[in-house]
Order: sequence, then structure tokens, then C-alpha cells
Amino acid sequence: MDKIQKFLQTPTESSAQIINRNEVEVIAPDGEVFTVYCRIGTLLNEDMQKYELHWLEVMFDEYFSLDKENMIQNIWRNAMKFSNCNVLGISTGTRHIDRTRIGARIREIREARGMDARDLAKLTGIDASNLSRIENGKYSVGFDILAKIATSLGKKVDLVDL
Repeated sequence: MDKIQKFLQTPTESSAQIINRNEVEVIAPDGEVFTVYCRIGTLLNEDMQKYELHWLEVMFDEYFSLDKENMIQNIWRNAMKFSNCNVLGISTGTRHIDRTRIGARIREIREARGMDARDLAKLTGIDASNLSRIENGKYSVGFDILAKIATSLGKKVDLVDL
């Protein structure tokens, strides 16, 4: 078995598919969807398309992080280092808008209460730098942490109509 065949058999949690000539959709291990602008769809060799799609899947798995900004930067570095996929751009993911909105709301409530970020971090048991990233929409949090923050601010997490 040659190196390419062995590489193509590397299991991944991420999945990538060509959307059009210059666009690939990658679903990361946590289900977040990213758009990668690259030239995979322009390749005439189907084997090369499969190889480069798998390369993206491997990169999204290898550098997966809840800190999406850092994750994307690591994928970029690797793409530039190996010149794979002729990557032209990577989106911030589908949940970036929600992270930013929720983070801003946490900051708004905290500031309205006259509370320092350090105090909220201490109450919730969250590292102050992580709380800052949450408030800036740079860090995705799970329900347990979000519930701790909400409770500490006298709120609760709930599903509301759009």
C-alpha cells in the first residue's frame, strides 16, 4: 500500500464535500459547518480531489478546538506550509454569530450589575481569560458553563422563539 492510499484510509470525524468549483463545506467534529474557498473543485483528477478533501478533514480533526479562531489559524498555517488545496479563505463557522451575540449579552448583563469580569469568572469557576473569550464570541461553551454564567447573573438558559 502506498503512502497516498494509507493516508486516504486515515479515519476522520470531520467530513468535507465539494459545493462548487471554488467552495468546499467542512463539518467539524462538533457539527459546526465551515466554508473553505479553494480550488479542489477545479481539479480534473478525481483521485486528487479525494486526496485534498481528505486532507481538509484530517486538518479539521487534528486542529479541532472550541476556540475556532485558533483552530482556523492552525489550519491556515498548515495549508501554507504544505500548499495543499490552494486554500484561499476559511469562514469562521456557522455558530460565530450566535457566539458573538451570546457573549455580548453576557457582558451587557455583567456590566449592568456593576460586576467585574474577574468576579464573574471567580463565581463561575471559569478562568478569566476564557470568560473574556466567551464575551468576545471567540470561544464556544457547553451548556453547563453557560448555565453557570446565567445563574451567577440571576438568569437562566432557555429556548426562545426567533
